[in-house]
Amino acid sequence: MSEDGTHPAGTGFFTSVDDVSAKLAEAGYLASPAVATTVFLADRLGKPLLVEGPAGVGKTELAKAVARVGAARLVRLQCYEGIDESRALYEWNHAKQLLRITAGRDESWDEARTDIFGEEFLLTRPLLTAIRGSEPTVLLIDEIDKADVEVEGLLLEVLSDFQVTVPELGTITATRRPFVLLTSNATRELSEALRRRCLFLHLDFPDAALEQRIVRLKVPGLDQVLADSLVKVVGALRAMELRKAPSVAETIDWARTLLALGADTLDETVVRDSLGVILKHQDDVLKAARKLTLT
Repeated sequence: MSEDGTHPAGTGFFTSVDDVSAKLAEAGYLASPAVATTVFLADRLGKPLLVEGPAGVGKTELAKAVARVGAARLVRLQCYEGIDESRALYEWNHAKQLLRITAGRDESWDEARTDIFGEEFLLTRPLLTAIRGSEPTVLLIDEIDKADVEVEGLLLEVLSDFQVTVPELGTITATRRPFVLLTSNATRELSEALRRRCLFLHLDFPDAALEQRIVRLKVPGLDQVLADSLVKVVGALRAMELRKAPSVAETIDWARTLLALGADTLDETVVRDSLGVILKHQDDVLKAARKLTLT
């Protein structure tokens, strides 16, 4: 808390860009300088962070790593088509309200109404849960691009003022701001109003050197030569016009697969027999088997 009694804008998880890099690495997440810088600024300024990029590049894992670093509770809102206010913000426990009304038959409606719209009957959902929390919190709004445009309107009050208005109870303002991270696979364009409220970070597939480090960190039993070969093959696959390019998570799965198979080298037989670990569509598997050459 600052000298004037107000809470600082940021969450205070990090002290510098270098601190972000070091702490995220300790939490198992290797961040590029751009990622570390943007995370530090989001933390220091208390601004939501919108992370956009293809599926499987570590957007969700970044939020989890920040939560581990801050010893914070991770509150996750998984977005999907049709999600609404009752799933994102709050809803009233109608069954419990009905029981209360039935139990108080002799009361007037004004008396009953005052009682049933109280805290006891409120069911908090992820956004309100994160706002009301007094402990360190990371709010992950995952795959916001899958939600309808109307849901973005629900987020604007939360992202700009860190508050939620419940008509029956009034405005609930965060006493301790959560670290907010939104992810998007860019399947649709997000509104400018939403983007204005956030810092922006584009996460793409890592370069070969960083992906090797990630693989060696996550699969410590993999030797350097095999890791190098694996990352080169994955890079070649991503250069093809596939329905779904292999993600970093699938690269790690493939590395674990090679260990499980006892493979010492990445020869043609091993690659073709295990393509289903990294490619999820039959036409992609056939195209890769046809075009991939190992030297």
